[in-house]
Amino acid sequence: MSINIDPEIIKRIIQLREALNRHNYRYYALDDPEISDAGYDRMMQELISLETDYPDLKDPGSPTSRVGSAPISSFDTVDHSIPMLSIENAFNDSDIMDFHKRIMKNLNIGNDIRYTAEPKMDGIAVELVYENGVLILGATRGDGERGERITENVKTIPTVPLTLQKKDRIRIPALLEVRGEVIMGHDGFKKLNEDRIRAALPPFANPRNAAGGSLRQLDSRETAKRPLEIFIYGAGKIEGMSFETQGELLDSLKSLGFRVNPLIRTGITVDEVLFWYRELVQKRETLAYDIDGMVVKVDQVAFQKTLGETSKSPRWAIAYKFEAVQESTRIVDIEVQVGRTGTLTPVARLEPVSIAGVTVSRASLHNEDEIQKLDVRVGDHVFVKRAGDVIPKVVKVIESRRTGNEIPFRMPENCPACGERVVRQANEAAVRCINMECPAQIKEGIKHFISKGAFDIDGMGDKLVDQMVEKGIIASVSDIFYLDQETVSDMDRMGEKSASNLVSAIAGSKTISFSRFIYSLGIRFAGEYVSKILSVEFDTLDHLINAGKEDLETIDGVGPVVAESVFVFFRQQKNIDLVRRIIESGVQIIHEPKREEGAFSGKTFVLTGTLETLARNDAKKLIEEKGGKVSGSVSKKTDYIVAGDSPGSKLDKGQKLGIPIIDEGTLIAMLQ
Repeated sequence: MSINIDPEIIKRIIQLREALNRHNYRYYALDDPEISDAGYDRMMQELISLETDYPDLKDPGSPTSRVGSAPISSFDTVDHSIPMLSIENAFNDSDIMDFHKRIMKNLNIGNDIRYTAEPKMDGIAVELVYENGVLILGATRGDGERGERITENVKTIPTVPLTLQKKDRIRIPALLEVRGEVIMGHDGFKKLNEDRIRAALPPFANPRNAAGGSLRQLDSRETAKRPLEIFIYGAGKIEGMSFETQGELLDSLKSLGFRVNPLIRTGITVDEVLFWYRELVQKRETLAYDIDGMVVKVDQVAFQKTLGETSKSPRWAIAYKFEAVQESTRIVDIEVQVGRTGTLTPVARLEPVSIAGVTVSRASLHNEDEIQKLDVRVGDHVFVKRAGDVIPKVVKVIESRRTGNEIPFRMPENCPACGERVVRQANEAAVRCINMECPAQIKEGIKHFISKGAFDIDGMGDKLVDQMVEKGIIASVSDIFYLDQETVSDMDRMGEKSASNLVSAIAGSKTISFSRFIYSLGIRFAGEYVSKILSVEFDTLDHLINAGKEDLETIDGVGPVVAESVFVFFRQQKNIDLVRRIIESGVQIIHEPKREEGAFSGKTFVLTGTLETLARNDAKKLIEEKGGKVSGSVSKKTDYIVAGDSPGSKLDKGQKLGIPIIDEGTLIAMLQ
């Protein structure tokens, strides 16, 4: 900072920043402004003028950063320290009551469980990271594990605090990761589309698409022009702040300056949850923004930690979706697609229809049983339902509009891609092609292999993959690494420069993390989250390949269905040969660091019930630091069960197996 700047100038800039931040908080978080819009604008213009005259005094946390900054070439990818998991859906009261019963059973307590119920915003999920009260990172949810860095874009959203407020004796935490939903209100959306039409630009289909497109502008100055808002609903990692309930968390976040939805209800019973759902249904049409349901969360944080999560979603939360929007249209044809695992899926080709602002021309018919249940025929007029990002589906045939010319549909006896006979297992609804050389399966497997969460090979699009498989250039995923520039150049619409770039991208992809390598193999049920768990658990590829089914089942977050799938995959010689050929091509796998040896090396612990002094994650971390492993299920390989208050069925199973049961005090003593 220049020493020649008048101290009064510095003082005035600080005063303006503090005042503007305070007014932002009162306007957006409290809905209780102390200054007119014109007065606010005058202060902002004064600050912009001063920072322009004295560039040495610019600060990334200044309110002026909301105007945006210079364009970037692309978004970096950032990891979420705690995964942003998806939430299981409920569609009726019975689903909510089943959820409630599972909570009671897993916690082994009575009916007195309290919940938080909040509107489910129809927007874009993001994470904001603050260090010592200053916004340092904004990221999209992405795949839940990783998202795109959009810091400069989220700074332009007026309802995003750039610095946190000190209020109600709430201390600003050293680290705070909050999760929220970026939305565009109805009025802002309408005005944005009017402006785009006047500028001869295509209008956005709906507010959610508009919000998503606005967040992904490479020029944040363009984002600043869009009427975006945010509501904060939860948190990730926190250092320096604690709370006992979801309600306390939300109150604390509001005191720090975040905008929390006023329609959230905390500390309510399951009956009150159902009542509030009906109230939200009535309020839905009167709100200034879109909501598509209600999120229900167990209110007490200790219970949330005890319940934990599956590989996909937390066990302590569920989304009660509103009745989906539906429209009528006509089925033009029914096509059968062959997926990566050989499943044949019937898809209805529709006369295009607009549903909730989105043009729909295709809808899933799921499987043969669904078609027979609905009695769907080509030419039928049907109702098609769409809810959020869920694939549209046919829900009802309008039989009164039948003419007699409709054509019944039957699943083919032979694969439409390779001509081989298809099979249907007695216990499955799916019809499958079991020909491993089926071109459709090969194509879909390759598209998965090169996708962003796997080898992430830039420049190898779907059409190029289709062409290479159809021409016999690629017969398996391993063939990708043996492509040369001359072969690639022979592909349609592939010039010499594009071919060179693709070959370079393939070479650059050959160094890959173990978790992404596992995911790339397309093992059934082994998504990105499970693949990461396996990559940490096994220090080499050979150890994973040779793992027994029981070894896999004991891993926290895996479970018997996933374990069976992984075990069977690596028992097939053709899969082993495929993996070996990939490695022989020069692919280098980066393994997770090995756990350090310690007093608990080789020991497996299971935690059950609520611990008095240690949070569940803290206990797990301490055990792992000593070289031990914490599993989510009890088996013969469990060495100790740590039982806290209100232990669940894991304790009963452990007692039957004769596994040593210890309390929290004993565990702490062992950790010394």
